[in-house]
Parts: sequence; structure tokens; C-alpha cells
Amino acid sequence: MNPIRFDGRTAIVTGAGAGLGRSHALGLAARGANVVVNDLGVAADGTAKGSRAAHAVVEEIRAAGGHAIASGADVTDFEQVRAMVRDAIATYGAIDILVNNAGILRDKTFAKMEMDDFHLVLDVHLVGSANCTKAVWNHMVEREYGRIVMTTSASGMYGNFGQSNYGAAKAGVVGLMNVLAQEGMRKNIRVNTLAPTAATRMTEGLLTPDVLDLLAPETITPGLLALVSEDAPTKLILGAGAGCFAEIRICETPGVALHDEALSPEGVMASLAAIRDPEGQDVMENAFSQTRKYARMAAAARGLPLPWNEV
Repeated sequence: MNPIRFDGRTAIVTGAGAGLGRSHALGLAARGANVVVNDLGVAADGTAKGSRAAHAVVEEIRAAGGHAIASGADVTDFEQVRAMVRDAIATYGAIDILVNNAGILRDKTFAKMEMDDFHLVLDVHLVGSANCTKAVWNHMVEREYGRIVMTTSASGMYGNFGQSNYGAAKAGVVGLMNVLAQEGMRKNIRVNTLAPTAATRMTEGLLTPDVLDLLAPETITPGLLALVSEDAPTKLILGAGAGCFAEIRICETPGVALHDEALSPEGVMASLAAIRDPEGQDVMENAFSQTRKYARMAAAARGLPLPWNEV
């Protein structure tokens, strides 16, 4: 396989002042990309703003012979994001890659969580990703080229105690990817999601030093670089950690078709084992695929003709 390079490409990486974002920015620059290093310079909980971290990463990239500029834009502020995009285009001529990585934590059990903390985490992770993507979308459509990555988490995929706000936001970016991957397909815009487990400011107090060494951000960045490459897939959720990579899929079991007396709450409860049986489970291509599936199953259960002309 030919080496993956980004010469002549320009990438925006949000939350790139430390941890995963810094690793992604350095990795892109090392392979030839011009990098916009975006970071608001906040603590893990979103406090203490200042863009010094972004400038430090820019200096690292330039010292290694790369090209980068810093941005202190707040991803929750669409006008600031638009200004960042304008500056990037003015400096480098185009934007080819967007890595939505910025995030914060405000962990508490749902019973104790203030709704302000719930909204803020959604604003940074989900709305921030939407803001940045919207700001580059039409530009990418016009150029018929774009590579966009969302960043989810096991908390969004599987749940994690005390992270209702974070989990909801991280599940939300997967839904955003699912739609944008379809809308961007004809314009060569590929949208994927990275699901990392890494040693960052958000995890350093939770894991032992030996495990943290295994989970260095640099073990995840190769997956990110693959997701934004020329030959990248689209609509892939890539699990990554410690140099391990896996596809995360949202599957649907074959299920059952209930009718007549069985079409009742009691019928559903009586059928739970069959409904939850994973054998033969499949991934739906889009929302209408599920509609077709259920219409087909219901018609077959009732002895009716298939609702579409299908072989």
C-alpha cells in the first residue's frame, strides 16, 4: 500500500492543544498537511480559557518543518467558528479535513447534575461538532472533496455511570455522522467517527500508570489518519485504543412480526427472547431500510403480497 500523505491538504483539528487533538495535529502535519490547531485552552471541565496550548502545538509543528496556525475559536460559537474557517481558507486556500475532537467533562450522577452542566457538555461535543461541520460543509460541497471525523466515546456507545450529559452528546455525534455520510456521499465528502480509549486529561485519574502508558494518544492517531485519508471509508465507527482497532456497529436483530391477538403488550413481553436473539442481526443502511424490513415482515406474517417489487 502506498504511504498515506496529506501534502497540499489543510486540516482543522479542534481541541488540539493537548491529548488526542495534539497527537492528531502532529500526525497530520508530519505527513504533509497544513494544520489549523484549534483550542480554547480550557481545563477538562471547560473553565480557564486561553489559547496558549494551541500556540505551543503550532510551535512544535513548525519546529519539525511543518505548517500550522493557531485558533482560539470557541466551537460553541458559530460566528467564531466561521471566522476560523475564513482565516484558514485565506491562509491555505482551502479546507480538506475537519477533525471534531474538542470536548469537556462535567461528570455527576443524573440526580445531582445541574441542567446547565448537561447543556454545556452537549454544546461543546455535539453542537460544537455541528458548528464546525456546518462552517466547512458548503465549501467542501463546492470543491467536491471533504474528510470529516466526529469523536464519540464508549460512554455514548455503551453507557458509563455518572456521564449522562457526555454519553448523550457522544451518542448524538454518531447520529450526525449517519446522516451526513449519506448527504455527502455524492460530493466525495466522507464522514466517519472515531471512538477512542486514550490516556488524556479526562482519563488520567481513572487508570494506573502502566495502563495509561499503553493507551497513549499516539496509539490512536493512526486510525484517525486512515479515516481522513484519500481512500477513507465513510459511515464507519472506528473503535481505537492501545494500537487496537475495531468496527463498532449498531445492529438490529431479525425480530418477530406480531398480529391479531399477539399484537399486544403481553405479546411483546412473551416474545422478548425472540426479539433479542442476536442470530442473523444486521446493520440497517438507512432509516428506510428498517421501514422496508418491517413492512416485508408484516406482509409475510399475514400472507400478503410483498409491499415492494422485490426478488
